Amino acid sequence: MKPIIRTAVRILCAAGLALSASQRLVAADKTGCERAGPILNAAGVKGGLIVHLGCGDGKLTAALHADDSFIVHGLDADVTAARKHIQSLGLYGPVSVEPWTGGQLPYANNLVNLIVAEKLSGVSMDEVMRVLVPNGVALIGDKKTVKPWPKAIDEWTHYLHGSDNNAVAHDSVVGPPASVQWVEGPLWQRHHEMNANPNAMVSAQGRIFYINDEATATISGLPDKWALIARDAFNGTLLWKRAIPDWGWKAWSSIETGGRFNLPIHTARRLVAVGDRIYVTLGFNAPLTALDAATGEIVKTYDGTQFTDEILFTDGLLVLTVNEAPQQPDAVGERPQKKKKAKADAAPFDNSPGVKKRVMVVRADTGEILWTKNGFSGVSSSPIAGHILHITRLLTAADRGKIVCVEKDALIALDLKSGRELWRTQRPPLAPNPPTLRENLLNFSSIVLHQDIVLFLQTD
Repeated sequence: MKPIIRTAVRILCAAGLALSASQRLVAADKTGCERAGPILNAAGVKGGLIVHLGCGDGKLTAALHADDSFIVHGLDADVTAARKHIQSLGLYGPVSVEPWTGGQLPYANNLVNLIVAEKLSGVSMDEVMRVLVPNGVALIGDKKTVKPWPKAIDEWTHYLHGSDNNAVAHDSVVGPPASVQWVEGPLWQRHHEMNANPNAMVSAQGRIFYINDEATATISGLPDKWALIARDAFNGTLLWKRAIPDWGWKAWSSIETGGRFNLPIHTARRLVAVGDRIYVTLGFNAPLTALDAATGEIVKTYDGTQFTDEILFTDGLLVLTVNEAPQQPDAVGERPQKKKKAKADAAPFDNSPGVKKRVMVVRADTGEILWTKNGFSGVSSSPIAGHILHITRLLTAADRGKIVCVEKDALIALDLKSGRELWRTQRPPLAPNPPTLRENLLNFSSIVLHQDIVLFLQTD
């Protein structure tokens, strides 16, 4: 073959691969697509691992790959024709088939999102239920069966499990690992002199969501590539990905160096997952946005929430900490010089005040703002004395109709429905000369609401 012809063939092949899966399938097998659509609609599955028992000629198997959020695996005694058909569409990989003669299904427990079969032959319904994920679906002929969500498995909707900041799940399944369910990158984390790749992670409805820097982990100085990523929690299938360009050290600092100390420690509070919704800021100074958890599509951007800083969800309401102005990178350009050791009678280390904050409560479904309370001063979100001391947080927690937030000198409780101040309590005094190499570890405070008790911790 002449070089120019080989080049033309490569171009045509690339053009063919660029077509969407649905375009290729419609052209190759209209009947398969017509059958797959009603099956996927009936199942209500928006992504994950699909298993087709008795895949036959593979036409329906291929058509079940509606988009790139699906992986499809077909099983049959003879898969020669199915494999040839799938390969002809250029789909082999995301869609594959394997010889199988019945009995045990070749999958781990809780792995498959949807099983499709005309009838069960050579496999029991108990075996089908074993491999289905919780909330997974089996469509056997005209019968639909949904595997219930076990009471023993909890969800992790917030950075610290729930809006009360109590990082203990109501889960009796978690324990020492006995096997590997799935593995996905990044397989290597960055050196501690650089920001870590993952920045936040939550889970709901059998999906996990995390903010991750997909730039290389081995070379410092390359541009960040932050994205919000959704995967099936039981099999790791990539469901969707949304870029977050205004994130990382350039959004909140003027210098890259600082590693783990160049990250505001409350940014993980910008991601909450509840039911079929994700609540997130798609940028460091962005407003609150609600996304469809299954597709990543924007459902609502909430008016009046520009510069949202922390997000909680409780009783159908969103509790937000919102900066009254954007938090800008400091203008220092280099790490500040280490402060001289304070004298025993000196005042405690004074955090940079940052911008003022307000607390607001919004109805999650409609976006109606119930109330707003202004004029709060946050505590620095830098773990040590450094160049991001001006980035502050209120460290909010909410439970049982109350919101509690932390300022430099006090804890303040507000009524969830009205915003009325319920009480204000002075924080314990800080040591004037903390016995630690890094004086500003005083910012490592924590708050937990438990029933009618507020538990507060600060280093001394």
